[in-house]
Amino acid sequence: MVYQLYYWPTIQGRGEFVRLALEEASAEYVDVARQKNGVSKMLAVLGAATPAAFAPPVLMAGELAIGQSANILLYLGARHGLAPRTEEGRLWTHQLQLTIADLVNEVHDTHHPVAVSLYYEDQKKEAKRRAAEFLANRVPKFLDYFERVLREPSRRGGFMVASRLSYVDLSMFQLLEGLRYAFPRSMARIEPGYPGLVDLHGRIAARPNIAAYLASKRRIPFNEEGIFRHYPELDK
Repeated sequence: MVYQLYYWPTIQGRGEFVRLALEEASAEYVDVARQKNGVSKMLAVLGAATPAAFAPPVLMAGELAIGQSANILLYLGARHGLAPRTEEGRLWTHQLQLTIADLVNEVHDTHHPVAVSLYYEDQKKEAKRRAAEFLANRVPKFLDYFERVLREPSRRGGFMVASRLSYVDLSMFQLLEGLRYAFPRSMARIEPGYPGLVDLHGRIAARPNIAAYLASKRRIPFNEEGIFRHYPELDK
């Protein structure tokens, strides 16, 4: 089966968590919106998918239309060996992914703390205050938790779930990549306190399929239209 991925063609965003899983699994997929008239096709799918999807990403897997990044990864994890086989293990993996999604939402709110409909320039004062609190309190709280999970005795393989790679490890890589892009000065100061996560990031980047993807044109560069945006005035 060839998957059809529908996501915005010029940003990594929430679709990148799905792309990384597809790339690691060597799954054949089409990034539809990056093709000719692709955005129109994506918007058409959003209006016609059953059950309806609120927003991209949407993954078409045969007749299945799956929305929400964590939900798509729940499906791909079971199908491509990127999640445990037991129900307990799959739920735990999904729980961690949802926690990553919570942090990603907070990243977004550092540059859009008042309203999504407003430009960043319309809320810069509020953004500076939000980003300062985010970097001082929220990032350490989340990374403390993820580092603790990684150091639990059952994670002897050095991965977030059990002893083998899961889609959560790929998402953790993307999370750190995004934080480094958005807040390079702050992350240089924060990261030494999380050696396990830093090591995991390096090992994921070195995996053959991921390394090939990162070096390819399929990997969209970070930019100031996505979730992870670098505004120097917010990186204190």
